[in-house]
Amino acid sequence: MSIREEENLKTKEILSAQDLIAALEENNGDYKGVTWYRGHADEAWNLVPGYYRIENGPPESTLIKRFKQSAAMLISVTPKDSFDWLFLMQHYGVPTRLLDWSENPLVALYFAVSDVEGHEGKNAVLWSLRPSELNKNAGINDADEEFFIPSFEDEELLNYSVETLRQNSRSQMKPLATIATRNNERIQAQHGVFTIHHNEQIPIEAVGDSSHVIKYIVPHDRKVYMSKQLELLGFTKFQLFPELASIGEIIKRGLA
Repeated sequence: MSIREEENLKTKEILSAQDLIAALEENNGDYKGVTWYRGHADEAWNLVPGYYRIENGPPESTLIKRFKQSAAMLISVTPKDSFDWLFLMQHYGVPTRLLDWSENPLVALYFAVSDVEGHEGKNAVLWSLRPSELNKNAGINDADEEFFIPSFEDEELLNYSVETLRQNSRSQMKPLATIATRNNERIQAQHGVFTIHHNEQIPIEAVGDSSHVIKYIVPHDRKVYMSKQLELLGFTKFQLFPELASIGEIIKRGLA
């Protein structure tokens, strides 16, 4: 395991699951707050949500209208507000201002190293985030709570709603870490949590002094090995995607 610096960003190279555990013990040992994790199959990807990766895309409100138009007849429980619609859209692959994170580092590592096809020769990345520190860098904190992470029902999120951004399209605020209800089996299985962007398209790793993130790099020639390590530990597609399609894919792969 080696350490290097990318400007102000702390970066470490990991070669195995054991390396990762040792690094987490070193970096989180005395920290009292929670830490979140996100895996990327390509080292070059920044922490920017899918909606802001679209060039000349439609307004967010237009995407929601299109999704509602076709999805309303297919869902049993209608989302209560625009945030719930964003969660549902994110779940089904529509680009939103949300970024998925996990409270489990091995879940995030799975997403970093298991998606090899199309990313051959690319180093993978496991991002580590201290959400309350991101919120402090974004100017969101609570005098009574040292490690403050608001929920989507809290007033701190009002400025991040679809309606508010539509009315104040020129206002810009930093990305925020927030807690959402785990209202489906996939989010529960993946220990899912979220960050949400405002109008400012700044990568999360560039907010403030970057002290809230660490970038763990997995060399491309270690991805398959680490994927097999995770499989031995029980981190399979079915565990993280508890759906019939996952069972079929696992059985088909076993026949190959």
